Amino acid sequence: MAILKSYGVRLRESTPQFPRPNLCDNYKRRNVKWRSPQAAVIPNFHLPMRSFEVKNRTSADDIKSLRLITAIKTPYLPDGRFDLEAYDDLMHMQIENGAEAVIVGGTTGEGQLMSWDEHIMLIGHTVNCFGGSIKVIGNTGSNSTREAIHATEQGFAVGMHAALHINPYYGKTSLDGLISHFDSVLPMGPTIIYNVPSRTGQDIPPRVINNVAQSPNLAGIKECIGNDRIEQYTGNGIVVWSGNDDQCHDARWSHGATGVISVTSNLVPGLMRELMFGGKNPSLNAKLLPLIEWLFQEPNPVGLNTALAQLGVVRPVFRLPYVPLPLEKRVEFVNLVKEIGRENFVGKNDIQVLDDDVFILVGRY
Repeated sequence: MAILKSYGVRLRESTPQFPRPNLCDNYKRRNVKWRSPQAAVIPNFHLPMRSFEVKNRTSADDIKSLRLITAIKTPYLPDGRFDLEAYDDLMHMQIENGAEAVIVGGTTGEGQLMSWDEHIMLIGHTVNCFGGSIKVIGNTGSNSTREAIHATEQGFAVGMHAALHINPYYGKTSLDGLISHFDSVLPMGPTIIYNVPSRTGQDIPPRVINNVAQSPNLAGIKECIGNDRIEQYTGNGIVVWSGNDDQCHDARWSHGATGVISVTSNLVPGLMRELMFGGKNPSLNAKLLPLIEWLFQEPNPVGLNTALAQLGVVRPVFRLPYVPLPLEKRVEFVNLVKEIGRENFVGKNDIQVLDDDVFILVGRY
């Protein structure tokens, strides 16, 4: 019995003692006005993966000056895995023809069809192979704030120069929710916010942008609403890139846009650079408009994937649900290439009309 009592005393002594809650404190907490949580970081200084080691540290000002940003295509092998050899060739062609940055894993790059492991791997690969020659902007946005935070941490950890963030789609939130979502990721590093209501189902209105523009990490906006909205922002000193290739010439030279985040530059990067750097050029713009209209007759990236396969720079492999344009549209593209000049397009192979049975559609990869 003495032994059991002694053991009981030692057990009580080893039990951790927690302070009793103060009821007055609880009352105060319940009556404090709710505020959006603030990330515990130093403003304008990101700590990737909560580490003090910073790779490819870039300021928002370095991103604000970019004129031509290509939303780069992701090519595939017949089994649906990334074709990194073809991807590297595409990257070399962008650099050689004057693109200043690429969006990796955006809508055009089919980030929506990637696992996050694939996504971050491709960002890291792009940084390691080309980060010294071109700015790498990783699409680490998500309709889940938790996923956006985690992916952005990982993206900056592998060295991306900036992040692209979309507003939460499908499961839409309130305007205050949009502000809280962007406030959760902006402290990590330079950020471009992407407004494309046709895909998200929700416009990001000026009220939200003007609020988050107080962050020194906001590099600017990729805006798809139109040139009136672009001019509204640029008049207030906010950097904007046109998200519409068919409007980018006027956006750049008549409405104050810094440049364009382009799909068409996957095909004709040299001409798109001239459009953004060479001053007003309505004749070149008119020359490119039929190509741009062809590219977007079906949702992007259907047209681009078809075109690059016909140019012979990527394999004719599609991850479902994307499928190639029909035969008559493929014939139209051949004629467009001849009109604009094969020498202005990427690759060196002859343009060809591919038969239906050449394309490989992959549902499991």
